[in-house]
Amino acid sequence: MKNIILFDNETRDHLLPFTFTRPVCEIRLGAMTNRERWEKWMNGKASFITQDYLSERYDITISEANYLINGSVLPTHEIVSLINQMENGGAMLLDGELIAAVLDRDQFNRLMYDDIDDLNSFEIKESPVLKINRLWDIFLLNEKAIISDFKLLTTGRESQPISKTNLVMGAGPIFLEEGAKVEGATLNASKGPIYLGKNAEVMEGAMIRGPFALGEEAVVKMGAKIYGPTAIGPHCVVGGEVKNVVMFAHSNKGHEGYLGNSVIGEWCNIGADTNCSNLKNNWSEVKLWSYVTGEIEQTDQLKIGLIMGDYSMCGINSMFNTGTVTGLCCNLFGGGFLPKFMPSFSWGGADKFTTYIPEKAFEAVERMMSIHGYHLGAEDRLLLMNVFEETAKYRPWEQKEETGRKFFKLFESKS
Repeated sequence: MKNIILFDNETRDHLLPFTFTRPVCEIRLGAMTNRERWEKWMNGKASFITQDYLSERYDITISEANYLINGSVLPTHEIVSLINQMENGGAMLLDGELIAAVLDRDQFNRLMYDDIDDLNSFEIKESPVLKINRLWDIFLLNEKAIISDFKLLTTGRESQPISKTNLVMGAGPIFLEEGAKVEGATLNASKGPIYLGKNAEVMEGAMIRGPFALGEEAVVKMGAKIYGPTAIGPHCVVGGEVKNVVMFAHSNKGHEGYLGNSVIGEWCNIGADTNCSNLKNNWSEVKLWSYVTGEIEQTDQLKIGLIMGDYSMCGINSMFNTGTVTGLCCNLFGGGFLPKFMPSFSWGGADKFTTYIPEKAFEAVERMMSIHGYHLGAEDRLLLMNVFEETAKYRPWEQKEETGRKFFKLFESKS
């Protein structure tokens, strides 16, 4: 089994808030995380080079033969074939950026702690590289990831039978893992495959158009309207209307309301009748908060909805504007459109924000997790406390005697 080491680079900062709590390779799109994808493609076991405060959870294993791979790159037949042809000391570059290298223990240590100039490096000229560079790439690459993952997971295997109570449309493939249940639903695979993970459930009346991937023990509620490409991660619940959405794991959007061109992290909860806009009224390109510049910046995208960091939740009838970013552990509620950027540990709504005290945030998260048989451990709390301290600069009400509303008006004016 190959020893794979997936590394973060400067792309990591562009993928905040999700990379506050995970390496880049643990971002989910398609039917898997990128780490799971590389392990299957390479027949190996992966470890990590990531931020120091994440390294206790995501540690590194060094062996006599190491496949060092950029964690933001999605494996393809072309890339994997090139890596498998590389000899010891080989390095693959794209526009000067390291994509992959094959290193022995000594070469790896020299590369990590010193300059190494004896690698046999080569540039990819006509790039077959699929790479997560920005937040919107997560849902933009979702279709290709679902199609690729479907082939990887199902080739040579037989699906569980599809009940005749379902309306099946299109000539595309549909695959049900062991224990997956779907009754009285509409499954349209004409535009792409539909994959239902182990013990997942699609309830009656749901309408699904591929490409679509539903993770292990995830649930699609009754009457849901799912437009592909959409990927719902393990143990998630989804209802209402969604289009081109990625949900990581253990998150809930169980009720009516629209969510489009959006990415939802882990352990999030979206209240009933919550809606997000993914298209501006004047059809201009969307502006989005950047953790790199600390400002709301122009993108080249026409559609971006909601980017929600881990452990965040919103109340019923919440309204998110086009291109909204929330940090981690936000508790959002109240009427009116929420600001386009809400820092981690924000508590409040459009009229007033205060700091969501970590102890209170952890109590709420612990209650939510315990209902599902999980626990917010000491390691999780320490990691989130690190994020709390790192993101204090974005919560101006901690430095000034004010509600924070003036701060948010600055961002609204730039939207």
